[in-house]
Amino acid sequence: MPVNSFEDYPMSWRPQKSRLEKPYYISIAASLEADILSGKLPADTKLPPQRELADFLDLNLSTITRAYKLCELKGLLYAVTGRGTFVSPGTSAKNTFMEKEGGIIEMGMIKPFYESNYAIQSTARLVLERDESIRLFEYSSPLGTKRQISAARKWLRRIGVNTGEENILLSAGAQNALSVILISLFKAGDKIAVDTFTYTNFKELANFLHIQLIAVPSDRDGMSPDGLMAACRNTGINGVYLMPTCSNPTSIFMPQPRRLELAEIIRQFHLLVIEDDIYSFLSAYGRTAPAAEPFFSLLPEQAVHICSISKSLCAGLRVAFLAFPDRYRELLVSGMLGINLKTVSLNSEIIAELIESGEAENIVRQKILSARKRNQIFRTIFPSSETDNIERFFHWLPLPAHLTSEELELLALQKGIHVLGSHRFAMQNENRSSYVRVSIASPDTEDDLRKGLLLLKNIFEEKQMNFFV
Repeated sequence: MPVNSFEDYPMSWRPQKSRLEKPYYISIAASLEADILSGKLPADTKLPPQRELADFLDLNLSTITRAYKLCELKGLLYAVTGRGTFVSPGTSAKNTFMEKEGGIIEMGMIKPFYESNYAIQSTARLVLERDESIRLFEYSSPLGTKRQISAARKWLRRIGVNTGEENILLSAGAQNALSVILISLFKAGDKIAVDTFTYTNFKELANFLHIQLIAVPSDRDGMSPDGLMAACRNTGINGVYLMPTCSNPTSIFMPQPRRLELAEIIRQFHLLVIEDDIYSFLSAYGRTAPAAEPFFSLLPEQAVHICSISKSLCAGLRVAFLAFPDRYRELLVSGMLGINLKTVSLNSEIIAELIESGEAENIVRQKILSARKRNQIFRTIFPSSETDNIERFFHWLPLPAHLTSEELELLALQKGIHVLGSHRFAMQNENRSSYVRVSIASPDTEDDLRKGLLLLKNIFEEKQMNFFV
């Protein structure tokens, strides 16, 4: 039981203990959501501090944290650093919009132009019509067949990754490839350098495996060499995680000079680079100038390269190619077999057929053309300083100084737009709420994209006007 009595203690919200059921964090979140939607908790009500509510309910602090987070993800709450957690304004307005309009304009999740799925479907039929396709429903080679590995090698060479077939594995998507790498080549307590704003799934995976991520400052060219050098000297880094081509979420395309600078530091300190290059196809197919070299080419003995096809070809098939130096083969194979993260044989065969037939290149080129049209729309509404002329699937917008990314997410949702703020990707508190990631590939139509961007711009302008009034 709590040491202190809360009988007469003033609290803005008191869930009924007798009605809570396991798992408690879900029960608390449901109770909180009901009180918000019913109007019992008005907009901008400050909720009890998490530790205070944990004492009141005689529960662990982490249980309250998870409950608040669930409601925050639903847009019901917002947090202000140093002040506390509050009920979001306009919750009823948001629900009304969704009921009337039947949904929102998706600009948070990155949908990679699903129109190409008709070509995937056609290729899948072709594969299944072959007599030998019946073998795809049996236990098969867990590391991929010779044909599938050969196709993977061909695709990797197109993006500048040259290696032998014995140094390529197929996995069930990039996230599983990252799992294999971290489990096989790192251990709990190891430290990996990452950008200040980093891919959320990698953050969560590293946390799950008790691997410490060290944030390194970045600029418009990507990770800072001086910052990495300082981290290596002061912290004892074991590896570096990089998305050098269209980094998620910042959309930075790291230029060749910056790659060379980082490669020299990585070589000097004998680090292992995890090169997550899911958007490499945008550089390989979407520009006339030579693309920057992958770290796998710059550091062939110190890099593992992940090339997922979820954005370039098909998100639903969950296939990724993993390239690595000889010395890591035994460890990676053992890790993949041990935790069974191989891809489905049918999926791998469909991707192999797409590559061997040339249809894969057609799909990529069509996606880049679609992205080009949408980037033109984006640049007319949000003029950009980007000069690399590479078509992106998403953009990283700076917010006005008086608008946080948490607040922007909520305001956007009230107007029917789903975006993701920089606080979701931040590795540290400094400037963590200063940006928003906007996917231009996800809206169903170009008209939806234009509408969503204009609504977003209106939010910016309204907040600026209110700030100066």
